[in-house]
Amino acid sequence: MKGPRSPITDIAELNRLPDSGFQAVLLEGVSRTFALTIPQLPGALYTAVANAYLLCRIVDTIEDEVSLDAEQKKYFCRGFIEVVKTGAHADSFAAELAPLLSEQTIPAEHSLIRVIPRVIAITHSLDAAQIQALAECVQTMANGMPIYQALDLHAGLKTMKDMDDYCYYVAGCVGEMLAKLFCHYSPEIAAHRDELLKLSVSFGQGLQMTNILKDIWDDAKRGVCWLPQDIFDETGFKLTELTPTTNDQRFRKGLEHLIDIAHGHLQNALTYTQLLPSHETGIRNFCLWALGMAVLTLKKIKQHLDFNDSSQVKISRNSVKATIVASKLAARSNWLLSLLFNLSSRGLKTPDWQYLPVSHSGQ
Repeated sequence: MKGPRSPITDIAELNRLPDSGFQAVLLEGVSRTFALTIPQLPGALYTAVANAYLLCRIVDTIEDEVSLDAEQKKYFCRGFIEVVKTGAHADSFAAELAPLLSEQTIPAEHSLIRVIPRVIAITHSLDAAQIQALAECVQTMANGMPIYQALDLHAGLKTMKDMDDYCYYVAGCVGEMLAKLFCHYSPEIAAHRDELLKLSVSFGQGLQMTNILKDIWDDAKRGVCWLPQDIFDETGFKLTELTPTTNDQRFRKGLEHLIDIAHGHLQNALTYTQLLPSHETGIRNFCLWALGMAVLTLKKIKQHLDFNDSSQVKISRNSVKATIVASKLAARSNWLLSLLFNLSSRGLKTPDWQYLPVSHSGQ
């Protein structure tokens, strides 16, 4: 599997591309995973979902920008919500934000911020229901993420509910948006709308928790921890003691509990996918590839609980290829998908331990 192309940094050249090519190049620059999965979607969904991801990535770029203080991030997040909702003032927004980006922001994201006017023009070429779904997601994400800028995350989050909330703002609301787009695309899918919307939040949380667990040590090097202290209270470990050199059985036991919780969310992601019509193989593969890669990542973490760098639990390209092949072969069969999931996730549950999640207020 080839990696993403180098992003086109000549904005004039980028803007000469047709909309589909324009979004494809941007996706390849900012996310190899989504550049791989989004093209599996039917043509009627591709433009909207690709655009949605780029909008979310713009919010991420604002939140991650080290040169912006908390107030500036709030300012730009509020401004971006209005730009997405109305389609107005995209040029002035991009012109104000672009010069503030530091060299720590990757070149592809610099390009993305500079072409915000074109991205927003594509947003407002969609129909009203699609625009509404995208705008609601951006509003939830852009209002929720700055909350965490004000927190001291050296000692982690206080509770699992706090982690649930964070995952909702950065991923669960994206799952909801995708479910809305899928339901808008197909009356057959819309017949399961209520259940899909509920499961979509869990789907997003499972993927986000997997990323958090994979990146524990990268975050620790920055003095940041997204883990919930109450889970580790049960094992007697204080997250204030977490450092890149931590080697503690109590910490690993808490990590096992979080893997168990993430596994439960991924089980819901499988149920979500199985509710989609079997003939919609493109949408199913879009879901299955993300689900499969998350399961394999959790499995690798569980097998290497003493890892101390994300590279040690990164799945190989061969594993990605195997996930793609297996998903394509089994996509139409719910029975085969359950079998594959159960085989690949064997050992992820923690014996004699059960977490009862609290429903998120955003659902």
